[in-house]
Amino acid sequence: MRDHVKWTYLSISEVTSELWRVGFPLHDQTVAKILEEMDFSRRRAERRITMGHFPQRDEQFRIIAELKQQYLDSGDPIFSIDAKKKEYLGSFFREGRVLGTGNLATYDHDFHGDGGGHVVSHGIFDTTRNTGHITLGLSYETSEFACDSFALYWNRYGQRAYPRARSILWLCDGGGSNNARHYIFKEDLQKLVNKIGVPIRVAHYPPYCSKYNPIERRMFSHVTRACQGVIFHTVDIVKRMIERTWTSTGLSVTVAVITKAYEKGREASVRFMEAFPIHFDDRLPLLNYTVAPTDY
Repeated sequence: MRDHVKWTYLSISEVTSELWRVGFPLHDQTVAKILEEMDFSRRRAERRITMGHFPQRDEQFRIIAELKQQYLDSGDPIFSIDAKKKEYLGSFFREGRVLGTGNLATYDHDFHGDGGGHVVSHGIFDTTRNTGHITLGLSYETSEFACDSFALYWNRYGQRAYPRARSILWLCDGGGSNNARHYIFKEDLQKLVNKIGVPIRVAHYPPYCSKYNPIERRMFSHVTRACQGVIFHTVDIVKRMIERTWTSTGLSVTVAVITKAYEKGREASVRFMEAFPIHFDDRLPLLNYTVAPTDY
């Protein structure tokens, strides 16, 4: 809590009652006007307090800025990568409102075992063309799923948009399915690169800085808006709602579904660890590296 910020949980009518109790018989409208003049208004909490500090935070942001400019100059693609939270299928309550002739009925408790399973989502945002893609999975959010998602996207859309791509820049967080410290992510990424035949340059955002990943504010926020208040009974409903995502600046989102079952807890193979063909940068190598096609 910021010390200079004053707030109260009381409503205007409750403030009015308190004023009457201590000898100030004012009307609700008068109290509301006084509060407005004192800069009181309805506000909500904001995620602004950083929970940790990464010493090389500024340096990594400078590296990312340099890489983005290099790829913009070369015309090679820049993709922002991330996963959305798991959504449960069934008559479960979801925030938001929709137009209707009556209220939508949902379960009074979120016992997810009573539903129809869950959906995991992997997002890809083309920062240059302002287009996005989401792959829906019915299993787990693993590095293999993330790489399969990009392979599907590249074969259907990316390769057509960038037929002369010499390299691909991935901007992503350092945790989750694309964890910067996990060797299995690097092995799955190596397999992906071998499939598509184009090197991928990876730059992870520093710890505690995921909100700066472009996909968060330029795509996911609009996907959330398109889906608000809709009850996700089936995967098809999820797919159709996400496909409705658009903005006045031209954002469009394609959607695909992968039904493959993914295994959690996999570890990198001995063969990969012995060869370890990943090329790490001299500057902050944990967060910056290149994966090139190889027959390791």
